[in-house]
Amino acid sequence: MEFDKILVPVTGTQADDEATRLACRLTKKNKGKIWAVYVITIKRSLPLDAEIEPEIRKAEGILDHIASVAEEEDCEVETDLLQAREAGPTIVDEAAEREVDLILMGVTYKRHFGQFSLGSVVPYVLKNAPCRVILYHQYTP
Repeated sequence: MEFDKILVPVTGTQADDEATRLACRLTKKNKGKIWAVYVITIKRSLPLDAEIEPEIRKAEGILDHIASVAEEEDCEVETDLLQAREAGPTIVDEAAEREVDLILMGVTYKRHFGQFSLGSVVPYVLKNAPCRVILYHQYTP
């Protein structure tokens, strides 16, 4: 499969690096476009445009790291920092707005009360995405 436009939502996990590398490989042949986005979720008690400096610094650091990972793959990634109430709808809206062919998400499995859990963002994206979705699971033995 070939993809011209890929959205890679990042959160700062090791899986983000591998998802970015995979996105680079999938777009290399067609010289496609990759967007890496980090969504800062803003509490309802704060205005949506609130500037939370520690979160912004953390997000910018993660996006800079993702750009360097892409550079290692001889690939360009456009990075974007978004603020929203919820990450899932924001990722889906961003994918629709940019008319991407694929959302490529790096995921780490979590255990919630002893049960396997993907959280709330991944299921939302899988259910509502306007395009294909690939989940990249970072396996750590």
